[in-house]
Amino acid sequence: MHKPGRMKNLIPLGLAAVMCLMGTAGCTERNPQDAGNAPETKNEAVAEDEEVPILRDAVRENLGGFVGCAVTGSEIDDPKVWDIITTHFEAVTLGNELKPDALFGYSLGTNPGTQEDTVDGESITVPKMDYSRAERILDKILKWNEENPDRKLMVRGHVLVWHSQTPEWFFHENYDKNEPYVDKETMNKRLEWYIKTVLTHFTGEDSKYKDLFYGWDVVNEAVSDATGTYRSDSENPNESLSEDRHGSNSSWWHVYESNEFIINAFKYANKYAPADLELYYNDYNECSINKKNGIIELLRAVKAEEGAPGEGTRLTAMGMQGHYGMSSPSDTEIYTAIKDYGREVGKVQITELDISASDDYDGSEEKKEEEYEKLRKRYNLIYYEIKSANMEEYVDFEGITFWGTVDHYSWLQSRSNVGGGNTTGLPQCPLLFDENYKPKSCFYVFTK
Repeated sequence: MHKPGRMKNLIPLGLAAVMCLMGTAGCTERNPQDAGNAPETKNEAVAEDEEVPILRDAVRENLGGFVGCAVTGSEIDDPKVWDIITTHFEAVTLGNELKPDALFGYSLGTNPGTQEDTVDGESITVPKMDYSRAERILDKILKWNEENPDRKLMVRGHVLVWHSQTPEWFFHENYDKNEPYVDKETMNKRLEWYIKTVLTHFTGEDSKYKDLFYGWDVVNEAVSDATGTYRSDSENPNESLSEDRHGSNSSWWHVYESNEFIINAFKYANKYAPADLELYYNDYNECSINKKNGIIELLRAVKAEEGAPGEGTRLTAMGMQGHYGMSSPSDTEIYTAIKDYGREVGKVQITELDISASDDYDGSEEKKEEEYEKLRKRYNLIYYEIKSANMEEYVDFEGITFWGTVDHYSWLQSRSNVGGGNTTGLPQCPLLFDENYKPKSCFYVFTK
């Protein structure tokens, strides 16, 4: 993995003004009671000439891994967000722009047109690709890296195979959702073509982006919340399989009726990805015992078929999404999950971390200070459990990615039926920076 150069540990507060004092120091010995009873912090104004620690340097030093954030859409054009990203983070995940629906130009109801391409020397008809949304962001990052070689940003690819945000027509004859589903043989060709095309375009030897990417989510959320087994085509009986892109049900499963598409996805990724590009499985609710057991079964199935490029699978790390609430999962469940995944694959990352607000949080100024303190304590426990689990010999905690930068751009501000989303519609304050682009008290949990 590319390790960007380090920079000075502190910046003048004028770059990103802050309210609140530092949180408490983390422990290296496991005692959850001590972590939960960390001393209070107050949201007091800090003088303009005080300095804010650099998040990326602190996390690299204290956890031994990188810290990243997600960014999507026009958020990247907000200069204050860009300032936060380039100052405090060393890795970026594109929230939507590398998902299948985006790469098909958001042509949801009908395909975007077709053309001929080849897979293993065989000509097949494929849908046209549109890289423009991803490239707009990647070009900005590329330019930054060229101008700031000591503070480069690296990128995580997200995601190749997912039941959601993959247009339904992709699974049907003639790429028309009104026609029958294709058979597995046809779908395997489409799957290989898609993975080959995306990885070659962004990480191939002739791609200008090839040095940006440190890893790619190969398969996302393929385990069921309800059963703890593989996600099926009837995960949500109230959701039609003919929807243009699914929230719960899997047309991948509908075509294969087995985990074959998962195994094949990792085989194709291994075949076309550069040897130093890490390949991940990524999922949410990953700490619940029932689902964790299903994820471990998936990881073992993929690992069992490991082999050379073009012959077998390759799985580098487990991505624990980390869409957590104020009380669930418990600190012990987080600690145990990191250890359990570490036993299976060695390398573990938290890939989409945010914290949903308390049930009684209404966004008012009266409630905000109280909620910020709850958030600080919750992040402190998570930080503590990461450090504790990472002390295990078989755990290699690679990094942590927050699912956004500032609260008002968070996906949790809108209702969502996608796993880990906001199902209540209530106000949220899930991230390290507030709506004024200032670090909150929870920011200092990760810089101590």
